[in-house]
Amino acid sequence: MKKNTTEKTVNKSEELKMLKSWLKDERLCLEAQEELKAIEKDAEEVEYRFGKELEFGTAGMRGIIGYGTNMMNIYTVKRATQGLCEFLKTLGKKAMAKGVVISYDTRLKSEEFALGAAEVLASYDIPAFVFDDVHPVPMLSYAVREMKAIAGIMVTASHNPKQFNGYKVYGQDGAQMSVEDTKVVVDFIDKITDYLGFPIPTEEQKKKYIKTVPANVDKKYYKELTKLTLSQKAIKKVGKDLKLVYTPIHGSGYVPVTTILKKIGINTTVVIDQATKDYNFSTVEVPNPEYKETLSMGIGLANKIGASVVFGTDPDCDRLGVVVKNLQGEFEGLSGNQVGILLLDYVLTRLKEDGKLPANAAVVKSFVSTGMAKPICEKFGVELFETPVGFKFIGEKIKIWEQDHSHEFVFGFEESCGYLRGTHARDKDAVVASMLTAEMVCYYATQNKTVYQRLQEIYDEYGYILDCNICIPFKGLNAMKDMNKVVDPLKVNPAKKIGTAKVVSVRDYSQNLKTDLKTGTQTEIEKDFPVTNCFYYELEGGSFICARPSGTEPKLKIYFSVRAKDKKSATSTLEKLQKAFNDLISKK
Repeated sequence: MKKNTTEKTVNKSEELKMLKSWLKDERLCLEAQEELKAIEKDAEEVEYRFGKELEFGTAGMRGIIGYGTNMMNIYTVKRATQGLCEFLKTLGKKAMAKGVVISYDTRLKSEEFALGAAEVLASYDIPAFVFDDVHPVPMLSYAVREMKAIAGIMVTASHNPKQFNGYKVYGQDGAQMSVEDTKVVVDFIDKITDYLGFPIPTEEQKKKYIKTVPANVDKKYYKELTKLTLSQKAIKKVGKDLKLVYTPIHGSGYVPVTTILKKIGINTTVVIDQATKDYNFSTVEVPNPEYKETLSMGIGLANKIGASVVFGTDPDCDRLGVVVKNLQGEFEGLSGNQVGILLLDYVLTRLKEDGKLPANAAVVKSFVSTGMAKPICEKFGVELFETPVGFKFIGEKIKIWEQDHSHEFVFGFEESCGYLRGTHARDKDAVVASMLTAEMVCYYATQNKTVYQRLQEIYDEYGYILDCNICIPFKGLNAMKDMNKVVDPLKVNPAKKIGTAKVVSVRDYSQNLKTDLKTGTQTEIEKDFPVTNCFYYELEGGSFICARPSGTEPKLKIYFSVRAKDKKSATSTLEKLQKAFNDLISKK
């Protein structure tokens, strides 16, 4: 979620006054009354809960579950949905009649929030199609498109810790709602000052407008994915005997991932203890498959059965994490960039081998993702496009190309473990990514090769690139402002050197400007590129450093992509760059 640099805050006396007004309101539910009474004398807690409104950004809202204006609860969810309904009214009755598809993951209160949103939609006479059980992001995206709905709602906090939940809105193209439409929705939300005064549907409206998503939508989704398989011969040869371990980490990926792998004929061993719907995610510290430790139970099972690859999906199944055995026989966690490199290389290789690589093929990645994508695409004669962080922008590229036929989308990815092949969905799809990873293992197995060995071959062919990102956590109501205070000074007299590394050019994404430091020439990064507070250093030799506040959690993200002759020299260079950059931001 993109957050604005200006935040709505109120003073402490108003915060306490607001809490008391909630407690006096007869419409407040019993659970909220008990929770708020318990923190009434905790000034810091009161300030956090009522010091501002939970912000609705370009992907919706995300926050800690609890009661207050700055928390994820049934009142903030219904208020956001009411704002969405007011926006849909401006599109006309025909648009409203198309309805909204609603999905949710396994998090605490996800189903409650989904049904609460459905009731608000029904009160506006807008059909609400709710999945009958947890479903992942990609299936929600697909359902919006397949059912020709006007919008979609996904209740999830993705890979965040268990105390979080969130609310994402999708447009009729199946991508997260556009920046322009989101702004209109936010304007409507801002006008709603009575949090407890949401519209209540009649029993007749509930019966007429709250419906279940048809079961055949799932079947059609799986059918679309089977069309995207690339190595059916290899699957037929080794798929049934393959030793792979998968964990859904208590999330919504269990049914769809195991279903698609079974359909295409790949044997997979599931971590049963993590297949349960557990909103506490009790077997992991955090349900983020990017972390090797999150997949530790899968690694233990892999060692037991002799598997060499473990993969897992996050609660809403839009991110895929992978660990593989290295040459020493030890499990090594792959970064999102490394999985992206492997899948990109695999997809392009197989399409070319089968004579199916389009002449106008295009690959899309976020601008903070690995520099390795460029040489791989150049080898295959495929054009590479960069977008802002956020998969919605990859979805926008697909939409444009479907209209003007200038390019054909073949693969897209982000370093944060998000991947997409196919145009069935317009968001990260860890179901299709799981399928591609499993069949990629099959493909290399028929060549007596492991995925890890192929990764080393890629490095040998293109040169070594070491990608790393560091997250610096911030706390409190002013977290975004504090993060901006770190990034903003970088734009004033940009450094020409970071350590011993020469800066060739800088990109200021807040102004959509690229500056050549040798000539001083300024050019537009890309026409109509969405602005974001991010500063990017292009270094001599093909490396880069980028700093940006996260749009989904209070963390400052710093990305390093280091190009070198081998891993040893890349690691040494990375350490020097990290120290030099840390010194740079400390002085600002």
